[in-house]
Amino acid sequence: MAIVELRFSALPEHVRTARLVAAAVARRAGVDEAVLDEVRLAVGEACSRAVGLHVLHGLESPVRVALIEEEKKFSIEVGDSTSTAAASSRGVSASDAASPAPAGSSDDDEAESDMGLAVISGLVDDVEVTADDDGGLIRMSWPVAPEPVLP
Repeated sequence: MAIVELRFSALPEHVRTARLVAAAVARRAGVDEAVLDEVRLAVGEACSRAVGLHVLHGLESPVRVALIEEEKKFSIEVGDSTSTAAASSRGVSASDAASPAPAGSSDDDEAESDMGLAVISGLVDDVEVTADDDGGLIRMSWPVAPEPVLP
């Protein structure tokens, strides 16, 4: 199993770099060429969502991206640091931290986050969204073509 890890400051201009790296690693891992646009778009949405959450919550920790090449699938994990622990250290209640946007923020921020998840779900068949004390995580995976057997 090969893993490429990226960490970048929560700035929108870094999302493009994450998209390019994800597409290059996916291609090398054996993801079908026809699916690479979906990989780029899904990674862009997930990273943009993480950047938005970091900015919204005033977090300075980096956005985390793991590109994982396994035998029969290629997975991408995009993690943010918006957790109940981070929110409580800033004086936000645990129930507010569990929601996509803190109390007092506009409904547009929450709707934009939900829209990003809807786009990802439409692009990726195998997607899982989780959250814990370490933050949120979007895990996506695609099948890889088996390597041809040489005679």
